[in-house]
Amino acid sequence: MSWAVEEWKEGLSPRVLQKIHELESHVDKLKKESQQRQFQSESLEAALQKQKQKVENEKNEVAILKREIQSLMELCDSLEKAKQKISHDLQVKESQISIQSGQLISSKRDIERLEQEVKR
Repeated sequence: MSWAVEEWKEGLSPRVLQKIHELESHVDKLKKESQQRQFQSESLEAALQKQKQKVENEKNEVAILKREIQSLMELCDSLEKAKQKISHDLQVKESQISIQSGQLISSKRDIERLEQEVKR
């Protein structure tokens, strides 16, 4: 088959044949370069797609973390309000205990005074 491809070159001068050979070599070289560039292009495209997927995954992870942060902030606010309520309730109870303690002391004095009166 290659002899048929070469048949058209019959009768050409050696100089023209040399030039044809150079051009064919140059075409082969360009084809190889083209194949290499195509391979590089495909490799870069694959790497780009991989990076895009990685970025998309990270975006999803960031969105999940943002929702978790929001949830935790709401929980913290809720806990802070509960803490303030408990603190207020504690202050009220301490105040009540102080009042009752004062009443107890007053009642003990009254009892002691009454006991003194009864002894007399």
